[in-house]
Amino acid sequence: MPTLLTHPAIPLAMACGLGRDKLPARLIAAGVVASILPDLDVLAFRWGVPYAAEFGHRGFSHSLLFALAVALVGVALAPLLRSTRGRSFWFLLFAAASHGVLDALTNGGLGIAFLWPFSAERYFAPFQPIEVAPLRLSRFLSLRGVAVLWSELVWVWLPCFGVACALLAYRRYRASASLARTSATKANPGP
Repeated sequence: MPTLLTHPAIPLAMACGLGRDKLPARLIAAGVVASILPDLDVLAFRWGVPYAAEFGHRGFSHSLLFALAVALVGVALAPLLRSTRGRSFWFLLFAAASHGVLDALTNGGLGIAFLWPFSAERYFAPFQPIEVAPLRLSRFLSLRGVAVLWSELVWVWLPCFGVACALLAYRRYRASASLARTSATKANPGP
């Protein structure tokens, strides 16, 4: 799994690119939480649930159904998030589902139960460039941890930064084009 520092990269990149007029601060915060939420399944280790079990790590909480459930909670909380129901749904669905996608891009673990409860099979992406993060803090505070953070910077943060910049540039282009059309209409009101 990528670190808890990296899972929020995707909703944060969307927020930077789309702007606060589209994604209010509360919805962005909910997206960050949704992107981290699936990893609460590590608590199952303390309760004796095996890693490979359906309710173990990278099991049901990493599924698309779980992401859908998070998004539906977002729909119910849309007024509190100061957003529309549709925007809350899509943003939170994308944020929660991105967790499993990032985990599937790591080079360790047992894979992701994307299709739970319809299938308990675990999947990896065909390309796995992200170093899997150790579950123990002591192993993270080592050269292994540095390698993990480097791979996350290269394979997650830099691409997210690029997407955020592209979305921001597009948003600014659209705003300037709209302003130019409005100015042209006022200058030439027509017959």
